[in-house]
Amino acid sequence: MAILLHGTYWSRVWLPVLQGLADAGLRPIAVDLPGLGRSGGELTLASAAVPALAEWVSRFADALELDGPIAVAGHDIGGAVAQHLLVRGTREVSALALVNSVTYDSWPVPGVAKYRDPAVVAATTVDEILGARRLAVTAALAGAATEPLVGEYLEPWSDVRVCRSWMNLAGAADSRYTLDLVPALQQSPTPKLLIWGEDDTFQKVEYAERFTSEIPHTTLARIPNAGHIPMENAPDRVATLLADFLKAAPVTGGRTAAARRLSFGDENR
Repeated sequence: MAILLHGTYWSRVWLPVLQGLADAGLRPIAVDLPGLGRSGGELTLASAAVPALAEWVSRFADALELDGPIAVAGHDIGGAVAQHLLVRGTREVSALALVNSVTYDSWPVPGVAKYRDPAVVAATTVDEILGARRLAVTAALAGAATEPLVGEYLEPWSDVRVCRSWMNLAGAADSRYTLDLVPALQQSPTPKLLIWGEDDTFQKVEYAERFTSEIPHTTLARIPNAGHIPMENAPDRVATLLADFLKAAPVTGGRTAAARRLSFGDENR
């Protein structure tokens, strides 16, 4: 079993690789965090903080009745949640994969950091969020960006509740959540894989190189001609890298039989 976590986008980022992971014999689950994507509920500044999201993921794993350690992959801020799960979570993590993840002090980027200002949040409309996210998604998709695909990524943000949740996720973004984990990561024997689109303008590959040089048991796979969401630019390559890595992790129990993207209602906040 592998749990796949998104960050400032939603579980749609994992869709291009889900079938490849399932075909490799894995059981990946890409979940929408509360209030984001197509999940119900709404994040607050407190519940959007990395430790709170990591706790939520642990409860999610319990709800799936998973036995033993879990493998976790994280993209963007979801990578911070995954790192927190590894070193401070209540569930054992058998393998950690980070895809163009936040690390060290690489975040929040300016387009996210501005929502730490309550005045900006109060003055921002749904249309303004959609406009800003359109620019961010188009840049993140790099060469894969088409109008239909950009529109698919933007669809959840037409809901004002999702906009509020996203602004709280942005407002809670704080690099101390990754900086504080570095000493424990350096002591962790858990295998780690970094997959990185080399052309990412949000999370630059230099951070991945630093992580690989400073954190033991880490391998870096660079994806050329790919941006912040390399799953869209090179789905077969990313799926193969993830599958080979995750298949080496201990098998977990549970009742899930296939790749899935999951969203939840209000009861899962």
